[in-house]
Amino acid sequence: MSRNDKSSKGKPSGRQGGGRSKKSYSRGNAPVKKQSTANTSEGIRLNKYIANAGICSRRDADIFIQAGNVSVNGEVITEMGYKVKLTDEVKFDGRSITPDRPEYFLLNKPKSVFVTGNPERGGLTVMDIMAKATKAKLDPIGKLDTQATGLLLFTNDGKLAKKLGNPRNGIRQIYQVNLTKPFADADLEKAKKGVYLDNAKVLVQDISFIPNRPHNEVGIEIHSTKNHIVQRLFKSLGYEVEKLDRVVFGGLTKKDLPRGRFRKLTEQEIINLGMI
Repeated sequence: MSRNDKSSKGKPSGRQGGGRSKKSYSRGNAPVKKQSTANTSEGIRLNKYIANAGICSRRDADIFIQAGNVSVNGEVITEMGYKVKLTDEVKFDGRSITPDRPEYFLLNKPKSVFVTGNPERGGLTVMDIMAKATKAKLDPIGKLDTQATGLLLFTNDGKLAKKLGNPRNGIRQIYQVNLTKPFADADLEKAKKGVYLDNAKVLVQDISFIPNRPHNEVGIEIHSTKNHIVQRLFKSLGYEVEKLDRVVFGGLTKKDLPRGRFRKLTEQEIINLGMI
């Protein structure tokens, strides 16, 4: 092979337009961020990050990157092979994305299962149960005491989790409560008017006896997401909670979801939660 053959090997001819591709993508866009040495040795390729987020394929992601549709930590990136860390803020067309497809699961939590780990006691946690659902890192929205049962929502959608977990927003929750003694009619009326806890009034959207059941079984609807709010509310009225079961969370119910089982949310359920 001649020297001329070697120098031209693998290079597109000018007629094919290969020589102008690099200039055509960088011209008119924000300056390309130069990749540091540390960045090349760790992290995930930007096109894979975008593909994992469910935006498009890796091949299409390369096109969007070159066109200037993607930014990392506020700077437009058009460099092929650029790597990002999980701590970086990546935006596609101005919208923040994550490297995992957003996933949403609903669990009917069993009794005696920890919501958060307890290294000293050990024992089963809800994360042990949800590990069977997906490889994505899920987090529970809201809390349930270890002895409480019922609905618990999990997602890796940080934006939705932050929204639903904000006490200012509130979210519809209905509990079935078993008390250690019958609930008096007078106290039922007091609860309907709201109860003061920590010098702040806790509104009760609805509370009633469960039909055809003893008067120590009460249904209560509350929108507060504060910790132990139901137990504290009844304790302020002179009652102890024996059993607590969350039967409604947002617009989600336990229908066809046995205790200890989980399911994926439907597309419509996800949309409804986003509107809360």
